[in-house]
Amino acid sequence: MKSTRILIGALLAALSLIPALHALEKQPIGDYHARRAALATRLDGGVAVLFAAPEPVLDFAPYRQDSNFYYLTGWNEPGAALMIVSPSGASQKYREILFLPTRDLHLEKYTGVKMDATTPGVEQATGVDAVEPMTALPAELNKVVDANRYVARMIWTQPDAQPAQALVRFNAATLGMDAAPAAHDVTALLTALRDVKDAGEIELLKKASVASITAQREMMRAVKPGVTERAIAGRMTAVWLEQGCERPSYAPIVGSGINSTTLHYAENARTMESGDIVVVDAACEFSMYASDITRTVPVSGHFTARQREIYNIVLGAQKAAIEAFVAGKSTINDRDRKDPNSLDTVAYNYINTHGKALDGAPLGKYWLHGLGHMMGIDVHDPGDYPAVLKPGMVFTIEPGVYIPEEKIGVRIECDFLVGADGKLIDLDADLPHTADEVEAAMQAK
Repeated sequence: MKSTRILIGALLAALSLIPALHALEKQPIGDYHARRAALATRLDGGVAVLFAAPEPVLDFAPYRQDSNFYYLTGWNEPGAALMIVSPSGASQKYREILFLPTRDLHLEKYTGVKMDATTPGVEQATGVDAVEPMTALPAELNKVVDANRYVARMIWTQPDAQPAQALVRFNAATLGMDAAPAAHDVTALLTALRDVKDAGEIELLKKASVASITAQREMMRAVKPGVTERAIAGRMTAVWLEQGCERPSYAPIVGSGINSTTLHYAENARTMESGDIVVVDAACEFSMYASDITRTVPVSGHFTARQREIYNIVLGAQKAAIEAFVAGKSTINDRDRKDPNSLDTVAYNYINTHGKALDGAPLGKYWLHGLGHMMGIDVHDPGDYPAVLKPGMVFTIEPGVYIPEEKIGVRIECDFLVGADGKLIDLDADLPHTADEVEAAMQAK
């Protein structure tokens, strides 16, 4: 009993020294294991090796884990690697190993204590079957390939990761091969896995939406003539951090006047003036999961007749896409806008048949981007476009009209989940949608 208490005490003490491990709201470790096992079934008898994101070069850029690495592990420290061996026949069994770097005790005086492969209870803390030092990675890969030379041509890794490229070359050298076989792109396999969100991911996405909605409401109360775009971005950032979010999910866009017509304007340097319209495309990440919301508001608190007309056309296009949605049939991000199943086609046809430009031309030419994109750990989650929308998928619907000659840009963007019953769920339903709702929110105290 005494030895058991000592072991438990050592484990708890070790875990208490690792605050970074619990900085994010993680899902149960079984969820990450299920994803690793699902990836193993797609490796065609091969092995996958993924590396964590490196440390940022500049101090003002906080660390963010590689999205695929986090999806598979929930691990949020640099310097790590993950190896997954797919089962193949009787001789090759499923294996998963997390490799952790050698601790730098001097550096830890600045960064805080880190875990390594010798930390008591590290397997339980990480949820990975085995944890080994990073120095063991080449030898472990060599063992797998030496036992089954077919695996040498079935190594799956991140194509742009320098450690992955070096490992593949070094592995070939250990086997006496003249040249390293080309590695396969593991990110392509993970795209299909990440398309459909599990229940834990959906809860994190909802929390990101709630925090983003709170900041958008704060924005609506704060927008006034004489306020800078950057001040609005700053107030929203403060709200996100207060709500427990770690960062914006992308550089906030606060574009007023002519800047409202620039799609990814991010300087946020202008002072807003009465009569301006302002596009605010700004949202946050909650525990690595993103939200993506855009609202367009009048700086003076009330839309002009022309601004309201364009706003209502954009909102009408969004509603038309929502009403046309059919799970398992509708697609998103079809740039050709010719497929009748494409929500892009529905929204474009609405914009092009409602309202006119100053010269009498249809407004379709003033919509310059796709209708939406997949969303998850990344604000632009990977997707095979045009993507067929199925239950468990989360995506945006964001039509827009941008008319530089009138200094009017309008974008309305909401995040949608396809429910288990195939119906759309607006994750941003609590945020103002109509022009009247926006104006009312701007007057709220």
